[in-house]
Amino acid sequence: MSGSTPEGAQSEEDLAAAWGAETDAADGTAVDGQAGDGTAVQPARVLNQAEIDSLLGFDDGPSDGENRTGMQRIISSGLVSYERLPMLEIVFDRLVRIMSTSLRNFTSDNVEVGIDNILSLRFGDYLNSIPLPAMLAVFKAEEWDNYGLMVVDSALIYSIVDVLLGGRRGTAAMRIEGRPYTTIERTLVERLIHVVLADLSVSFDPLCPVTFRFERLEVNPRFATISRLSNAAVLARLRIDMEDRGGRLELLLPYATLEPVRELLLQQFMGEKFGRDSIWETHLAEELWNTEIDLDVVLDEQVMRLSDIMALQPGSRIVLNAQIGATVQLRCGGTTLFEAKIGKRQNRMAVRIEREVPRITNFDR
Repeated sequence: MSGSTPEGAQSEEDLAAAWGAETDAADGTAVDGQAGDGTAVQPARVLNQAEIDSLLGFDDGPSDGENRTGMQRIISSGLVSYERLPMLEIVFDRLVRIMSTSLRNFTSDNVEVGIDNILSLRFGDYLNSIPLPAMLAVFKAEEWDNYGLMVVDSALIYSIVDVLLGGRRGTAAMRIEGRPYTTIERTLVERLIHVVLADLSVSFDPLCPVTFRFERLEVNPRFATISRLSNAAVLARLRIDMEDRGGRLELLLPYATLEPVRELLLQQFMGEKFGRDSIWETHLAEELWNTEIDLDVVLDEQVMRLSDIMALQPGSRIVLNAQIGATVQLRCGGTTLFEAKIGKRQNRMAVRIEREVPRITNFDR
């Protein structure tokens, strides 16, 4: 047996030796810049301040979507793109206008509702960011068979209680922190939640009919978990002002809840109604009226054996039992449209339409 070592094994031994030398150098076994075998050890590379600032994203340069640093990419990896559901923004805008009217009737006060922002985030991140104390209402979308979350902050809770119980205007609502909410406060907030959920159902009506039903009221975010913590959700932050009182109300809808209507939410808002463009509808209708179709006159139908059909030759005659004055059918494709009578006009066979045949659809069967 030869004592030579294959090239592959020799290269692996060299790599192992180099790795061992670097490890010894990191452990402080190298003395005076030399490893144990006498070879020179390269000093560890130290990042300068500019490289550290660039890594952490503290540089003064632009930081757009294409020039983000590594740390910024890691931080933003938990965010979710919201642009893929543009119609949802229109639904929330409609909700604001409807809530402004319904809350004025509910509180008998001047109420203004506005949207602070609409964003997408992970459900777990949102639960950890809810400012407590607050009330968390879990509601269910009946037609979609899934859940949503509504959060009423402490300021809005005390403002609603103060307004509904006849508090005087011009004085801020009294806030007593550090105690559980009373039964009266929970009951009044539930009435507010029912009003908002009814308005949310009306906001979705032009898109699709859906009923949001109130399930339960929680004060601990751990008991309001309606989705996996890593799932994405859409959050709408609403601001409700009642002169010098008010607060914030947040609506959270997981993407799993919106999945049954995702195709509708992908539409662009064009025209007077959701997802419709009256200009294109008119243009399409005009072109359909100018479409050319073939209309066939069925003079006769006969049942023949396959052997008779195979025996037909050029010159064979098929006698049709249609006579002058007989009733025939006019068809387009396989659909019967009219009944007509056979006649002659200028030595040519012609038909005269007598009546329209009612068409049977699949819903009528």
